[in-house]
Amino acid sequence: MLEEVERWLGRRSWSVADRPIDQLLAAKRAHGTTVSVVLPALNEEATVGEIVAVIRRDLMSDAVPLVDELVVLDSGSTDRTAEVAAEAGARVVARDEVLPRIPALPGKGEVLWRSLLVTGGDVVCFVDADLREFDADFVTGIVGPLLTEPDVEFVKAMYDRPFTPGGAASGGPAGAGQGGRVTELVARPLLNLHWPQLAGFVQPLGGEYAARRTLLERLPFPVGYGVELGLLVDALHLVGLDALAQVDVGVRLHRHQDERALGRMAAAIYRTAQLRLSRGHLVRPRLTQFDRTEAGFTPRTHPVDTEERPPMREVAEYLDKRRVA
Repeated sequence: MLEEVERWLGRRSWSVADRPIDQLLAAKRAHGTTVSVVLPALNEEATVGEIVAVIRRDLMSDAVPLVDELVVLDSGSTDRTAEVAAEAGARVVARDEVLPRIPALPGKGEVLWRSLLVTGGDVVCFVDADLREFDADFVTGIVGPLLTEPDVEFVKAMYDRPFTPGGAASGGPAGAGQGGRVTELVARPLLNLHWPQLAGFVQPLGGEYAARRTLLERLPFPVGYGVELGLLVDALHLVGLDALAQVDVGVRLHRHQDERALGRMAAAIYRTAQLRLSRGHLVRPRLTQFDRTEAGFTPRTHPVDTEERPPMREVAEYLDKRRVA
């Protein structure tokens, strides 16, 4: 590990317990900082309601007014995700209603990018909508440094991912503290080899992170699975390592995905990295996987996410909205 990264770990890695809620509220009041929380959601009716309810109860009360707005960005759910989220107290926005002149593409990054148009907070906090046994520490932990450390601009959550039967969304049979299969087999090697300054991030692909709007609006957003790696790498280049941080928020439990989905995730992440390594020759954006059928092994080829959305400050509608605000 680079000496620079070792120093960074000592300066920019914290625990949620390092910043009590009273300290965060005092810092928020002192600077007048507003906080938006965004939950990107696709068919998450089983979990989204509890997450919304916890945030509203613990962080949006008169006693603890840490979060100013809570938005669930629905990515075309076919279940009751939107209804459950609204009943729990979130403002629900449909992906296709945001920036309608640009047809929406499938993918998490697409939803995160569009969320900048329908939120107003100085700090924007993203939380996956499939978390189980959700605790408000996920929000206070990653928002905390942005309220108390003027030089910090981007904060990732770190956590244990204990093994549960059936594996985890990018984890499988991993021990506590490990990053998951896609992290350990794809993202971490890529970062260590090509962006060694980012080798200190425990969960580089984690879906819980917060950043200053002034940074997010300058970053391009890969539309699919590559969004977390893309934002992290681009933030490093734009603001430098010392403006990035991570906070230990405990334990993360979430919905499982199978190996096929993880394979497609890995391909998209590699593609995102490859785009950033060279704007010249690009690898073929396809991934072939195999299904066992009566005829033997049958190939199934899937496209790899290749689209990226431009920095939001280059979008006319966003600039118009910010001028009015």
